[in-house]
Amino acid sequence: MVFKDRTAAGQLLAGQLSCYADCSDVLVLALPRGGVPVAFEVAKELDTALDVFLVRKLGVPEQPELAMGAIASGGVRVLNDDVVQSLHLSNTIIEKVAAKEQQELERRERLYRDDYPAPEIRDRIVILIDDGLATGATMRAAVRALRQQDPAQLIVAVPIAAPGTCREFESEADRVVCAETPHHFFSVGLWYEDFSQTTDEQVCNLLKQATNCQTTASHSS
Repeated sequence: MVFKDRTAAGQLLAGQLSCYADCSDVLVLALPRGGVPVAFEVAKELDTALDVFLVRKLGVPEQPELAMGAIASGGVRVLNDDVVQSLHLSNTIIEKVAAKEQQELERRERLYRDDYPAPEIRDRIVILIDDGLATGATMRAAVRALRQQDPAQLIVAVPIAAPGTCREFESEADRVVCAETPHHFFSVGLWYEDFSQTTDEQVCNLLKQATNCQTTASHSS
């Protein structure tokens, strides 16, 4: 199945997460930027809060699309040992890339959250969403970072994933929801008609909309 765009993918994914609708202890967290439009639709359908969890891929120099690992909020770093060892990447190279990505992570944290504190994770059901899983490096870093904050349950949910990667997360998360796991996967972008880059402005607008929806709902209840 090819999705029209991330909005359509989020609507489909929301249907597979309907059992969490109207649960007061559920929190939907998106991996920016591409995960935000997907997660927005899920949070809207479930009538629950939406926030972001910042993760940055550590791309191999000269091959930035190849992930040698990732960093996440809270100082968590996950390395892909196979990539690091096969390319003989030194600690100096890893530290240089990590320092650059840490700056971008902190920039986005300030921009997206606008000085609002990060949401409480402890004892909540956290649904962690991205627009797809290829190697899973960024999602894995996010899962390990969130585990340190003691959620009651941690659910990884994506519209599209490589079958092997989806299976790997069964040992990382309490539940994994991969709406589609095509045998011939290749890359996330192939499964979207529109896979244009999500902008910072779109992320901020969607987070603002989600906050307004929750505020309106709380006032009317």
